[in-house]
Amino acid sequence: MFTSRVGTPLEPDNLRRSWYPLRKTIGAEGTRFHDLRHSCVTLLLGLGVPPHVVQEIVGHADMSVTLGIYAHVSLKDKREALALLQERIG
Repeated sequence: MFTSRVGTPLEPDNLRRSWYPLRKTIGAEGTRFHDLRHSCVTLLLGLGVPPHVVQEIVGHADMSVTLGIYAHVSLKDKREALALLQERIG
């Protein structure tokens, strides 16, 4: 849950009023606020943060949710993995 500066919960409508202009400014009109959560998981895993730590940060009860739904593989990561495979079987 997001909170205000004084610690009270943010009203969803207030969050939306802030998010919509921001996403337009950064050129991400189709991005939902919740998509940031997926990005966070993917970036943390890409930085080498252990999956169980990422799971704890985002508050998932089950690791399969963190890795199966929230973690996304970039095209760069796929290419690097296939290059490693090609090196190995060369």
